[in-house]
Amino acid sequence: MAIENVQQLLTEQLGKNRCDVIATTAMTSKDYYCIHFPVESVIDSITVADATGEAALQTTMIAGSTLFMNITDITLTSGVGIGYHEGVTT
Repeated sequence: MAIENVQQLLTEQLGKNRCDVIATTAMTSKDYYCIHFPVESVIDSITVADATGEAALQTTMIAGSTLFMNITDITLTSGVGIGYHEGVTT
């Protein structure tokens, strides 16, 4: 894995790349590096690439929670999430 430069890291931290606002519609075939939950949210299902045990994340996330992992699919029962993409996508 290549080390990113300072500008790339800053861009990601500021959320300047494309992002999705996630409600209760299933988000599938995504490439999120981070999902932030600004309000209390309930995860109904989640798929994390290169991870095991992600079923434990099917839980209530308190407001302000953030998951930093390669999430490819997520469905919320309630609440809102902001899914940040690794790069610029269409």
